[in-house]
Amino acid sequence: LAMAFREVTARRHIGLEQLSAFALAGRTLLGPVKSCKFVVDESTNQSMLTCSAVRLIESLDLSSAAGQLLNETIQAQNKEFKTGMSSLLFLVGAWSNAVLECLQQNVPVSVIGSVMAEGLNSCCEKVQCLQLSIHDVNKELCSSSARKSIFENKTLHIRSNSFLNPQAYFQKGVSVPEEVSVPRNVHSCPEDSCNFSTSCLVSTLSDFGSVASLIKPVDDKSKSVISGSGVFTSRCNKKTLSHSRYFSTLAKSNFSSQLGNLEGYLSGQSAYPCECNGFGHLAVALSHGNATSLKLLQNIVAYQQQRAECSGSSQLNVTEIVTCCLLGLPESYSCVCPGFITLVSPEQASVIKYLQDKPLGILLMDGDLTEQYRHLGFNRPHNVRTISEQPSLQEGTSGDMWLCSALDMLMRFEVNLILVKGNVCEKLMERCMANNILVIGSVKAHVLHAFEKASGAQTVPYLAQLHACHLGRGAHVQVWRACDGRAMELRELVPVRIDMQGIPLLTAVLTTTVAAKLQLIEDQFWTFVYRLHHALDEEKVFLGGGAVELLCLSHTRMLAEQSLKPARTNAEKEFHNPSWLAASLTECKSVVLQALASGWTQYLSVVLCNTAKAASGFEARTLIECHLKKAADCGSPSAYILKEFRRSGVVQGASDPFTDPVEGFSVYDNVAAKVEAWRRALDLVLLVLQTDAEIITGPERNRLSNSDVSGEFVFL
Repeated sequence: LAMAFREVTARRHIGLEQLSAFALAGRTLLGPVKSCKFVVDESTNQSMLTCSAVRLIESLDLSSAAGQLLNETIQAQNKEFKTGMSSLLFLVGAWSNAVLECLQQNVPVSVIGSVMAEGLNSCCEKVQCLQLSIHDVNKELCSSSARKSIFENKTLHIRSNSFLNPQAYFQKGVSVPEEVSVPRNVHSCPEDSCNFSTSCLVSTLSDFGSVASLIKPVDDKSKSVISGSGVFTSRCNKKTLSHSRYFSTLAKSNFSSQLGNLEGYLSGQSAYPCECNGFGHLAVALSHGNATSLKLLQNIVAYQQQRAECSGSSQLNVTEIVTCCLLGLPESYSCVCPGFITLVSPEQASVIKYLQDKPLGILLMDGDLTEQYRHLGFNRPHNVRTISEQPSLQEGTSGDMWLCSALDMLMRFEVNLILVKGNVCEKLMERCMANNILVIGSVKAHVLHAFEKASGAQTVPYLAQLHACHLGRGAHVQVWRACDGRAMELRELVPVRIDMQGIPLLTAVLTTTVAAKLQLIEDQFWTFVYRLHHALDEEKVFLGGGAVELLCLSHTRMLAEQSLKPARTNAEKEFHNPSWLAASLTECKSVVLQALASGWTQYLSVVLCNTAKAASGFEARTLIECHLKKAADCGSPSAYILKEFRRSGVVQGASDPFTDPVEGFSVYDNVAAKVEAWRRALDLVLLVLQTDAEIITGPERNRLSNSDVSGEFVFL
């Protein structure tokens, strides 16, 4: 086998340089304020806007060994947590540069690997003091919200583009309002808030649940209208005193009757000071400013907990959530609908018009609905993808016999709706449409499971195994309509809604008028969903806003300084003794720890620059050094960081002299996802570091032999 290999020198490590170059592309994706990138497909000239490290890496040329390892690492993080990939990508680059600096100073590879791993493990243990229980966090945020409501007896005006304005509407029938008039100190959470209405849900937790969203001064004489719903609130609304002079309720009106359910759906412990009854404040703190996803997720949590009969369960069931992306509607039309919403062809839409308002017989297929499909077994091997080819079925062939047999069986069992996990034979789909049978392919496994549980149907791999006991009854299908009542035809696809009694599925309908933003909006939604899911599952969160990374930086520098003290002592007293070698190794340890700390410094510096808290890298580093000095003077860096975070946030507001700490909001992060991103980043860097040669086979070897860099390779 012809091959070539390139030696990796001690001073110029190609793999680490490649990791650094790949990571540089994702520099602007770090932090809550991201600068999105356009990814252009050269074959179709279509562009996609993204702020996801996963999408970015997928679009890069990763033909090298280091690139493939980076892709696998990010995909593993995405598969397990769905969050933390941007931090992982950035730290890979920062620590690759740090290791290259250590190599330039002739630090042994074994020392770099052991000291860096030891330093990161020490950081992970140190930051455990910044873990907080989600129950304590939510109560603290509720208390802060209640205090602001009491001591700030005024009306707050929030524009509709404010990201702390999570008004949400449960489809269908209500569109996004322009403005709603509500006094700031109003809290409405009636005892019967568990009466959930799927026709109209207005749930808002803006300003940590203390106010209703889209607020307008109450002395404004103009009427506020919720467009599309026919709901008005006028200046005639009177306030009545209840419990305290600081808390009032609106008089009965069409809108106030809906306002009574604003904050009562995220059910949990009822003893919260602001009466938000749940994890609404925690959701805002974990949203990282993503207002659209926050609105939708509030409705999802409300619906799921209402189904649990207000039991106070803190779990978010992500398997009951699906998304449907619609191009052509404004983002304000995004909503949550019960049931399963998907896109079908206009020909299938004509079948739906015939089937709507009728209870349907449903069939669930676990596999492809084709003649050539063969089931691999229920215990399928991991990392194996089946590619099935659909043959052209000509009249008079065995394929035509299969078509007739399949259609006869469907007609005999009165099947009206077929949900298929895999591909569908086009010829069979055409014949089914001609007989008013709706077939939908590429349905996810958890959607099939939801219909199986609700309808009593059983999934089958082949039509030949179909019996009456495998069918379900009671499904309904209709063309999905926007909140203003109009049906949508999006280019060549039509959105349809499939629902049935008792099905737990919820579809988040994500809309936008910009085609390039469609994937971006979906990625942001799922990131937020899993961030809240992991927080509720772990029942703990990290302080956000750079607090954890700042403590890691402070702790790593302290370790570097401590490692120098014995080295200096040995160098002064025993220079003539062979123990000077141990002192030299100790100095190497300090160099490696300082390099590890430089990665944390770069991380915080870029976050500050991306959030516009610092105009340049120099200004950001100056601010970081100021924080480190104050933390050292305090005597306890963790105590200083906790104090700063509760005041305004290390990154969010501390650097901004015009930020009012009382008005600031707290930010939190997941614990396991963040720590695992650190470990994966360092493991990847150390793995590439220990690679002493790059072996290249195949056509790439021949290309390299004729290139300008052929001198760097040994061809075998």
